[in-house]
Amino acid sequence: MMSLPLLDAMTPAFAKGAAPEAPKRMVAINVDLGFMPEEFFPKEAGQGYKLSPYLKMVEKFRDQFTVFSGLSHPEVDGGHQAEVSFLTGAPHPLSAGFKNWISLDQFAARQLGHLTRFPTLNLRVGPGNGSLAYTSDGVRIPSEMRPSRVYQQLFVQGTPAEVEAQVRRLKEGQSLMDSFAGRIKKLQRGVSGADKERLDQFFTSVREVEERLVINEEWEQKPKPKVAIKQPKDDLTPGALVKRTRNMFDLVRLALETDSTRLVTVLISQDFNPKVDLPGVNVPHHALTHQTQKRETREQLAIVEKAQMSELGNLLAGLSATKEDGETLLKRTMVMQGSNLGHANRHDNRNLPILLAGGDFKHGSHLVFDEINNMPLANLYLSMLQQMGVEADKFSTATGTLRGLEMTG
Repeated sequence: MMSLPLLDAMTPAFAKGAAPEAPKRMVAINVDLGFMPEEFFPKEAGQGYKLSPYLKMVEKFRDQFTVFSGLSHPEVDGGHQAEVSFLTGAPHPLSAGFKNWISLDQFAARQLGHLTRFPTLNLRVGPGNGSLAYTSDGVRIPSEMRPSRVYQQLFVQGTPAEVEAQVRRLKEGQSLMDSFAGRIKKLQRGVSGADKERLDQFFTSVREVEERLVINEEWEQKPKPKVAIKQPKDDLTPGALVKRTRNMFDLVRLALETDSTRLVTVLISQDFNPKVDLPGVNVPHHALTHQTQKRETREQLAIVEKAQMSELGNLLAGLSATKEDGETLLKRTMVMQGSNLGHANRHDNRNLPILLAGGDFKHGSHLVFDEINNMPLANLYLSMLQQMGVEADKFSTATGTLRGLEMTG
């Protein structure tokens, strides 16, 4: 049996005496049907730009967000299917033998996930089984779409017997991982070349599981935070896009406020093409995105997309109103909202609509890059990782941090 050594990752969450650094957090949101580009992007660059119709929905936070033009993932195509690469940048998601890469949140969780009960929180608004989160092996991490289950996971404490049973399962898992890792170690000695590299990657994954099991056992012994808000009811009505988004965003704020996690992904999916329950909207959402040449359907789509931008504004307002050690939660939280579609009508994956709020960056600008030869979106991701304190000089297809996006510190 291989003995697991004491790892630095096991101690910070429970260390005594050390002055903790101000926590930094990240929320990554993908609206899978995108936004009409002419309604989203400002026409002017720099600080003095005139707000576009959609950005007027978050006007209150103008000085606390940056909007970007000319960002995308190189060689990521496939129209709607490109959502699997939104936080990874893995190319050609429709190609035979496609293998995804690690997602932004999971990359950050490698260094920061041990600090909270939940390394990441992966959520979905809408039907289907999509997720923005992928492991280092390119395996999709399931997302949760029911607010009631998210609430229970975050805030409902199990009975003493349930906690004891969970701890026992975790201990059994550790024992299994120790035994399994030992066998893999023996196997490593008998191979070379590509096989050794693949085994090294697999062995690293086993070690990550071991570390997480040890940390999970400690968290099971600690009580979950209590909140004044009651468990929300699940509204699974197909057209209740706005209400379901609001409910999930409320839980995102609570998860961050209680420091239950510092890394959140939210996929807002209209997979089954329902009609959104808003006054003046009579055509299914997906169909609207393919009829933008008609004024009537453009107006209906604008109603839906403005409502989505308003819910982003509500999330920012909630984070701004919440104080932590004299600072707003918004200042300590990066909120990035975008889409894998630059133009839904053409299934175009270029020039993506990206907005970044909070996170103690110098905001208030429209940063414009080449709309034909786009800047890698991963450059923004690398800037976000470094702002969170993640030690990284590269991520995905990044060629460096994003030019023009400056940190305040």
